[in-house]
Amino acid sequence: MLEMFENHRTDGERIPFNDLAIQWEEIAEDARRDIDQVFARSAFSSGPYVEAFEREVADYLQCRHAVGVNSGTSALHLAVLAASIGAGDEVLVPSHTFIATLWGTIYAGATPVLTDVDEATGTIDIADAQRRLSARTKAIIAVHLYGQPANMDAVLDFARRRNLVVIEDASQAIGACWNRKPVGAFGLIGCFSFYPGKNLGAAGEAGLVVTNDPLIDKRLRSLRNHGQRERYLHDEVGFNYRMDGVQAAVLNRKLARLPAWTARRKQLAQRYRAKLSELPLVLPTVHHHDHVWHLFVVRTLRRDGLRKHLARADIETGLHYPVPLHRQPCLQHLNSDSRSFPCADLWASEGLSLPLFYGMKDEQIDRVIEVVRGFLAPA
Repeated sequence: MLEMFENHRTDGERIPFNDLAIQWEEIAEDARRDIDQVFARSAFSSGPYVEAFEREVADYLQCRHAVGVNSGTSALHLAVLAASIGAGDEVLVPSHTFIATLWGTIYAGATPVLTDVDEATGTIDIADAQRRLSARTKAIIAVHLYGQPANMDAVLDFARRRNLVVIEDASQAIGACWNRKPVGAFGLIGCFSFYPGKNLGAAGEAGLVVTNDPLIDKRLRSLRNHGQRERYLHDEVGFNYRMDGVQAAVLNRKLARLPAWTARRKQLAQRYRAKLSELPLVLPTVHHHDHVWHLFVVRTLRRDGLRKHLARADIETGLHYPVPLHRQPCLQHLNSDSRSFPCADLWASEGLSLPLFYGMKDEQIDRVIEVVRGFLAPA
């Protein structure tokens, strides 16, 4: 994922795209004590800290089962396998997303079928997905993009009518709700990434798979641990996708603070929306449901010029995602006509992610707004 300069600290007038050290400073004392206990108990791989995090995050996400893994990419791979999707099957995937969304489908031997996205939100366009159905279509992956839920009413209705498995890629949207219910457990399986720059980020790589199906939960736990249903007895080919204890300890400390951190992200996003509303700029469209603002992505035909203008003012930005999946070199075999994704191309060519992170100060966001206004609405 292209998340620019996300580990830099704020220094003087420079405004980073993200500042992860602010979160660490809040949890450092407690987290160091927990990490010391991980080492004291040698609870490095899976173990009590992972189990504790799984219980807490399942409660937070209002789902029955949560399975900690070593990355969001692994979560997506296990989701496809646990849904019994494989060779000969097709999976509908939006073209405007990070490429990890479809890696699991490819790893499992199935075929991703790319769809266009909604122009207003960048999430999957169900009308376009309908046109790309075939007799081999078995599943749809709904991506909750930038922190905003996909239209789950439309996704679930479409899936029911076509007898499709629903997998949610909620990697960017932990805590976001659709109809007051957290995303992740609407479909058969939901996947989360705890890449450090996410709203809930680990101190390295980590991920999560959630489900309400006890049989799916059992298989996920086996698959992440070499396909073992008991030690040294392997029912199927499995993987070493376990979450480690240090990551779980850090995540649990952050999870307790996530509601407050998310509330601040919403305040910052509202400040952007209020003060940029009169500019020739496409601001994020917000459903009446929820948005947790993993990213604040604006659109403009002058994207590259605006980005350079902000860089000259020592303001860092990001591009998410400048090359859509239908134009990726390694995926050229998937679509014969790359021109049939106009909205994905629009987001790729016009989207610019402005700085937004927990700990960002009002004066910092006001400085970004001032510079953006100076470029798009000069006096």
